Amino acid sequence: MKTTLVIFGITGDLAQRKLLPALANVIEADQASELTIIGVSRRAVEQYQVLGDHQQLSGTTSMLQMDLDNPEDYQKLRTYIAQTDDEQVLFYLSVPPESASGIVENLGKAGMNGQHNKLLLEKPFGRDLASAQAMIDHTAEYFHESQIYRIDHYLAKEMAQNIVTFRARNAIFSYLWSNEYIERIEVIALESIGIEGRTSFYEQTGALRDIVQGHLLQLLALTLAPLPGELNWDSLPTRRMAALDAITTVNPTKAVRAQYDTYRQEVGNPESLVETFVSVELESSDPSWTGVPLALTTGKSLDRKKTEVRVHFRRMNDTQSNYLIFKIQPDEGIAIDLVTKKPGYDMDVEHQKLSYMYPADQRLPDAYEQVLVDAMNSRKSLFATSGEVLRAWEILAPLQQAWSSKTDIATYTSGMNAAAVISEATQSNQQQTT
Repeated sequence: MKTTLVIFGITGDLAQRKLLPALANVIEADQASELTIIGVSRRAVEQYQVLGDHQQLSGTTSMLQMDLDNPEDYQKLRTYIAQTDDEQVLFYLSVPPESASGIVENLGKAGMNGQHNKLLLEKPFGRDLASAQAMIDHTAEYFHESQIYRIDHYLAKEMAQNIVTFRARNAIFSYLWSNEYIERIEVIALESIGIEGRTSFYEQTGALRDIVQGHLLQLLALTLAPLPGELNWDSLPTRRMAALDAITTVNPTKAVRAQYDTYRQEVGNPESLVETFVSVELESSDPSWTGVPLALTTGKSLDRKKTEVRVHFRRMNDTQSNYLIFKIQPDEGIAIDLVTKKPGYDMDVEHQKLSYMYPADQRLPDAYEQVLVDAMNSRKSLFATSGEVLRAWEILAPLQQAWSSKTDIATYTSGMNAAAVISEATQSNQQQTT
């Protein structure tokens, strides 16, 4: 089927940094042979200016200037597309959340919500449970859930998909994947950089909304999801939902938050209480996972950059190694800690890594490439459902409520490691309580 991809906000940062390079790679990989791209912009702009380093897209791309608040312009868009019966149209909303709802409504009212039309939405999906529910309800007035593709690009990362494959296709770990053999699971996303000029966005969002609510809870869901029998990717959203349903709502006493020391100067707000670091411990009521602490940690301006899922197995004694790591980024791969005997005449031992890394010369598809290819092919396994979005907000609701009444926040020195931040923030919280 022919595909027309309409990108709202094609001149924006996301489209320029992610979407256009991804589209160039998808076309080069022959994954979109009959693709037409329409870039929508509020201002008049030349095609060559928008495409920049990706002029190879010029033959498939055209530009259309629109007033996104004017319903008549959507009729102009409909005429411009001139959709045929053998064509699907994907609307990619690379725009701020406050603009998305109006675009969805105008598309629906202009009749561009037929069965062969799809809606690709970027996070954030609301600011809390109430706003997320309102957003979902509003979108549902114009598009069916089957037409909506909510993008959490962490789900589309190569190693995130490998969590599922590794669990399902390797008998050793399939049998060990429960609280009988696993004592703790950690999901972390650490950054060495700060907010990098995203002052307005971060002041409205913070680490809990930006990373924990979507990315980390989705990675946790992949790790906990029941995977009985044959691996069926189409059933993955249902299995992630089952995992999220079993996670109990957060206990605010098992969470810490903090802000790196120069954040307030960067955003120009000396009284900002926005967190740049969060660590929270959750629990699951699933009989397979009861008693296993589930730790989610994210932060900016730390000593290193890494995103990984770390699984700690139960040990018979303290001399045993016990962890498995899914390295999401950078240096994507899987590592197992092993204790081996040192070569030589003595019985000394040492720790070694049994690891799989992708070959250095192998290019991994970017997450946005995967998102675009899957949406074009109506594959929804790597997209968040409305139920998943709402459940994630439900899990964190007590924490949002507890933090909304706080008048202070712990600070940490840029470049610290995550464990030290947790320790200092915990001590600070205890002092405030006493």
